[in-house]
Amino acid sequence: MQITKDAETRMPRGMSRSGLVLFSYGFRPFFLAAALWAIVSIGLWAAFLNYGVPVASDYGALYWHAHEMLFGFAPAVLAGFLLTAIPNWTGRLPISGPPLAVLFAVWCAGRIAMLASGGIGVTAATAIDSLFLPLMLALCAREVVAGKKWKDLKVVAGLAVLSVANLCFHIQVIGGGNPELPIRLGLGAYVLLITIVGGRILPSFTRNWINQRGRTDFPIPYNHFDTATIIAGAVSLASWAIWPDSIATGLLAAAAAAMNAIRLARWRGWVTWPEPILFVLHAAYGFIPLGFAAIAFGSIGLSQVAVLHIFAIGAMSMMMLAVMTRASRGHTGRQLKSSRVTNASYIVLAAVAVLRPLAELLPAATTGILLLSAIGWAVAFGLFALEHAPFLCRDRKPLVARKS
Repeated sequence: MQITKDAETRMPRGMSRSGLVLFSYGFRPFFLAAALWAIVSIGLWAAFLNYGVPVASDYGALYWHAHEMLFGFAPAVLAGFLLTAIPNWTGRLPISGPPLAVLFAVWCAGRIAMLASGGIGVTAATAIDSLFLPLMLALCAREVVAGKKWKDLKVVAGLAVLSVANLCFHIQVIGGGNPELPIRLGLGAYVLLITIVGGRILPSFTRNWINQRGRTDFPIPYNHFDTATIIAGAVSLASWAIWPDSIATGLLAAAAAAMNAIRLARWRGWVTWPEPILFVLHAAYGFIPLGFAAIAFGSIGLSQVAVLHIFAIGAMSMMMLAVMTRASRGHTGRQLKSSRVTNASYIVLAAVAVLRPLAELLPAATTGILLLSAIGWAVAFGLFALEHAPFLCRDRKPLVARKS
């Protein structure tokens, strides 16, 4: 037996020792709130679809739903991850206590304002909502620059794209337009962030796991192929955002799909299947090449809504759930082992990721598919909240002793 040296289970530097435990580290309030908002927002959306319950009527229920998935739920998970990861990257103290509470309040204000747009006016609601992402951008940029971690500016650039996409989304809606381009731009930013950060954590976690078992069949280390894959993905996503139906976009996406599939295979994720909390990261990344392949087919007739949901649920949301469970356990002193409840949440969300795109391909079953998908989404994040809320709201456990 030995004490693990995994960075995920070390005592957090600079953790606030006073005030609410919830605001002692960024992942705590944001992961919990993201899960709860995932449940509430999809419940409201399902109530609108099935019973005509008015939701953000002045903004438009359809646009509100799309916005809250991409610019409400997802930024909360991203904030929880970045506010926890950047201190490890830079060696600087994490944001905690009152500053973290203020940042969290800004995010909450955006969610309330968007729902209350009919009462306070769409312009006021969008102005309030538009504060969070630029604030996160400024905080992350400050930390990365102060820590002189210049390579991590790529992540800051992703936040900049999300900030612009959110603002453009609002401008399109206020002007009576269709925010299709901001949706693709925002979703593309998340996918690109996954290819960047995922390429950093997946092979590292996998190597550590394989090494602990005395094996040497390690993932191939980051090299020029990884850089080329990220660039190919960025070009393809940019082309998709602007010209989703062009043949050139389809060809670029096909190349990105092949390169990401090869990249995923180089990480040897299949050997980690006995460890679901690690294997799920590879499974989520597997939706990246599937999403690019869907873009390629989209250029010759596949529904763009189906393409969006392959990326949004399969790649983005599954990766976020995987990171939320791993970080919540690791940073609260628990073993990096998934329980049956956690494994069930992975399976349910993976099923939704496969099911939801079929709604556009099987028109006769659309209503049932949408309802089942909404239920599955709520169940997946409900299971996360049920199991992890006590971890996130209580003091950290002592370091965990594990077998090497």
